[in-house]
Amino acid sequence: MTTTYTIGDLAREFDLTTRAIRFYEDLGLLQPERSGPGGRSRIYSGRDRTRLKLTLRAKRLGLSLTEAKDIIDMYDSPRDTGAQLQKFLDVLALHRKQIEEQMADLQDNLDEIKVHQREARALLQKIQTP
Repeated sequence: MTTTYTIGDLAREFDLTTRAIRFYEDLGLLQPERSGPGGRSRIYSGRDRTRLKLTLRAKRLGLSLTEAKDIIDMYDSPRDTGAQLQKFLDVLALHRKQIEEQMADLQDNLDEIKVHQREARALLQKIQTP
């Protein structure tokens, strides 16, 4: 028997709102089966669960949902694995560069704060010393 999940199951497991899961569905990241009156009930497969897990991992890495979908979709298609891995590496390299630039900016900010703190402490000491 194949394991299936409700939207509530996935929401609880991944600590998401059902609205977020429906949003991922609207973007084509998840494709649950529909059942019940008017197809209102969603039934998620193990594949959907895995795609959701990969989507959340991609978000943590800083990828956009579009980039996440492109990469996840590549693994669903029977294309060349080498091309898929190269695309993934290219996306990761771009994000790594962006994060390294942000870290350098933050380090510059931190260094400037330290200078201002030293100057303020020195001025305070002059004021407080008789």
